[in-house]
Amino acid sequence: MIHRRTFIATGLAGLAAAPALAQTAGWTTLFDGKSLDGWTKVGDPNVTLADGIVQADKGNGHLVWKDQYADFELRAEIYIAADANSGIFVRFPEKEKPNSKTGYEFNVFDARPDPTYGTGAIVDVAKVDPMPKVAGNWTVMEITCKGSELTFKLNGKTTADKVKDTKNAKGYVSLQFGGGLVRFRKVEIRAL
Repeated sequence: MIHRRTFIATGLAGLAAAPALAQTAGWTTLFDGKSLDGWTKVGDPNVTLADGIVQADKGNGHLVWKDQYADFELRAEIYIAADANSGIFVRFPEKEKPNSKTGYEFNVFDARPDPTYGTGAIVDVAKVDPMPKVAGNWTVMEITCKGSELTFKLNGKTTADKVKDTKNAKGYVSLQFGGGLVRFRKVEIRAL
């Protein structure tokens, strides 16, 4: 299957000065695959950068983006090993303390002992049933936060739809490396 981005990129290959696809339609690239400028490491994940991918396979922690967001759409591609714990945290108020108690954790954790808040769930806010399994494949995460409504999609399939929660209306964004092999690429955001 040819992905839309692959088709567009192939069609633009001959244009040397073509802008990055992420910059279209108001999208801002947070991770361009070349550097970690704008990101702060929290915890002790052994983060490495190679071939357009940021990854860790040991340690536990986050990469936190420098800016806060209120209403936005975020999309990223994630790859996890079968035993890995990851996800994206949003709207947490303290840059040094990403957590699901003060913000929201959009979870990707196939091996979670209690799958109620495993892959596809928003931890402690929106359960998932049945829990999708994504380990071993690149997966597109789409997160929308608009006012008190939260939506989560994995590979185009909605796992949490316009869930209402008013815990926090604005905050930071982080990529979680909670154990096991976790990779991210193509992380981008668009304010609403």
